[in-house]
Amino acid sequence: MTERTIRRALLSVSDKTGLIAFAQTLSGYGAELLSTGGTAKALRDAGLAVTDVSEVTGFPEIMDGRVKTLHPKIHGGLLAQRDKHGDAMRAHGIEGIDLLVCNLYPFEATVAKGAGFEETIENIDIGGPALIRAAAKNHDWVTVVVDPEDYALVTAALQESGGKLGANLRHELAEIAFARTAAYDAAVSSWFAAQNSTDTPRRRSFAGKLRQGLRYGENPHQRAAFYATGENRFGVSTATQLQGKELSYNNIADTDAAYELVAEFDPKTPVCAIIKHANPCGVARGASLAEAYRNALACDPVSAFGGVLAFNRPLDAGAAEEIAKLFTEVIIAPDADTEARKIMSAKKNLRLLIAGGLPDPRATGLSFRSIAGGFLVQTRDNAETGRNDLKLVTKRKPTSAEIADMLFAFTVAKHVKSNAIVYAKDGVTAGIGAGQMSRVDSARIAAAKAREAAAAAGWPEPRTKGSAAASEAFFPFPDGLIAVAEAGATAIIQPGGSVNDDEVIKCADELHLAMVFTGVRHFRH
Repeated sequence: MTERTIRRALLSVSDKTGLIAFAQTLSGYGAELLSTGGTAKALRDAGLAVTDVSEVTGFPEIMDGRVKTLHPKIHGGLLAQRDKHGDAMRAHGIEGIDLLVCNLYPFEATVAKGAGFEETIENIDIGGPALIRAAAKNHDWVTVVVDPEDYALVTAALQESGGKLGANLRHELAEIAFARTAAYDAAVSSWFAAQNSTDTPRRRSFAGKLRQGLRYGENPHQRAAFYATGENRFGVSTATQLQGKELSYNNIADTDAAYELVAEFDPKTPVCAIIKHANPCGVARGASLAEAYRNALACDPVSAFGGVLAFNRPLDAGAAEEIAKLFTEVIIAPDADTEARKIMSAKKNLRLLIAGGLPDPRATGLSFRSIAGGFLVQTRDNAETGRNDLKLVTKRKPTSAEIADMLFAFTVAKHVKSNAIVYAKDGVTAGIGAGQMSRVDSARIAAAKAREAAAAAGWPEPRTKGSAAASEAFFPFPDGLIAVAEAGATAIIQPGGSVNDDEVIKCADELHLAMVFTGVRHFRH
């Protein structure tokens, strides 16, 4: 493959960002400009000479513009291999097209804004993907540009070579083009599956756009990158990084976990979560963000070192001053005030992310997980448990304060790797046990963490005394319940559903515990 001169270019775009300047560059190198509809009008309004596609095809645009480029003189011009198909081109009056500039109807944006069915259908592009695939297939002869961000790349190449484009660039742009049409079709098929309430479509596809390349993955020998799916959900994918080093693969995973957790809580009450290795090591409410942070930190100050912080309200100066006292990797919040940004700017390596809002924990959506030879898909765990969902199963009723702490602990447990046990008191986690093969071990580890925190703070007893304990899945045997009681918990919240529920309830009554069932499990593997 060699350099190709751009003699004829077809421009048909929905997103007209940068279009005029790019078209002027092409015209400056002697390229004839072909165009359609609104694109042609924009070019003419800018004073550029344009040939309408209908003049080339001898056929007008019809059906409200649905049919305009689907014609042999257009597709033949894109698909023709000039060294092989010259006779056919001459016989049918087909001229070659050397450059295609095409981006598609804004289907994804139409879905994101919640448009109705008919409007969404009308934003499914047909001619555009056909043009792009034709040009990309024939990239030995044709250059295809689908993203306005690539105009500068092509312009630089034209300037460097005096109006020609090289084989490597055409090949690179063809790859981008096929990825774009694949992503577009994935978005359309996913939307149709949602419209049809199809949980298990015959084929499932998903796509992402590169947000940033990463230095490595979970470990230095692994390659990685961060892609955004375009889902309208606040978080790391929507965040602006105000300062600090480049985010790592693990930073992004932990930050996502932290932000999804704090989003569970009403922003009327400040909440802070501290995450380490995808698990919370402290979560707390407070009268202020600073108090919430101090309370969360007190749960496990050792593990919190070098952790990720998330807040459910804009970061303020009071919280920033407290955070500045300890090494922190990442902070994410809906926003940050001017003084907080100034305080954090002194911590050069700290990454401060502004997400722009909180994700809706009740919203529907899908989560994906890769396995060897495939991937698992499930709906997002958006189940919510409130006071009216609790089923009292013991003789002793919980107090109002215990109910509040049970619900708080159960919400946190939803975001802890299984098996999970969470102790909470007064809206503050007292101990968290995560990711153990035995639920008893999780209960004991959480209690041990609470004892360590009490010793470090000089408290007379760990905060598990008089706490509420949450288990994200049922207790299969009384031993886990006994371990929780030994830690000092007085109230238990769990899903229930074990064949041994009666035995566990009997044990709770003997220990004078209050226990409620939720009927909802929150495994997190």
